Amino acid sequence: MMISRTKWILSLLISAATLFGPTANNVFAQDGVNDRATAVFSGGCFWGVDAVFKHVKGVSSVVSGYAGGSADTANYETVSTGTTGHAESVQVTYDPSKVSYDDLLKVFFFVAHDPTELNRQGPDSGTQYRSSIFYKNEAQKKMADDYLAQLQQKHSFSSPIVTKVVPFTGFYPAEDYHQNYLALHPDQPYIVYNDLPKLELLQKDFPDLYQR
Repeated sequence: MMISRTKWILSLLISAATLFGPTANNVFAQDGVNDRATAVFSGGCFWGVDAVFKHVKGVSSVVSGYAGGSADTANYETVSTGTTGHAESVQVTYDPSKVSYDDLLKVFFFVAHDPTELNRQGPDSGTQYRSSIFYKNEAQKKMADDYLAQLQQKHSFSSPIVTKVVPFTGFYPAEDYHQNYLALHPDQPYIVYNDLPKLELLQKDFPDLYQR
């Protein structure tokens, strides 16, 4: 049984109103702090994607937000109309000496979401739930393209992959009540049915990448 987030977010809004060699990682998008790097992904509701990446070794922070559109439409109510160009996304800050971008791609495709669902993810539908990798430089673009090509060549999924590799144009953090949502609301039915299984999958299938 899957429960659409729409019913849960309405009450929430009311309350809120009150593979590639040892040197490859060095050319990723650096944030200028202790050689940390950043990556941006969208794969459905950011609550679950955020929680998955927070449990990946080498990841120091994950922020839920919006990418693909402009700053003036980067708010939940407007993005939810599906007309802004934004996708619900996460910005992952990580240490390339501890986890590679290739590993992040692995988690993105095999744990965080289903890359074969077009403009939807589970019970949520709309372009704001599309599957995208927002590359910040040519190195990220090449690795994402190469990884995607490998998945397609190996027929890793029974249905065609619909993930798009697109240029990063900006990331806008979501409202405070969306941040770290799973950890703060682990018993909410939407989380229980849709997102907690992802954490179990990460721990089971990729124990070397999992951190509590």
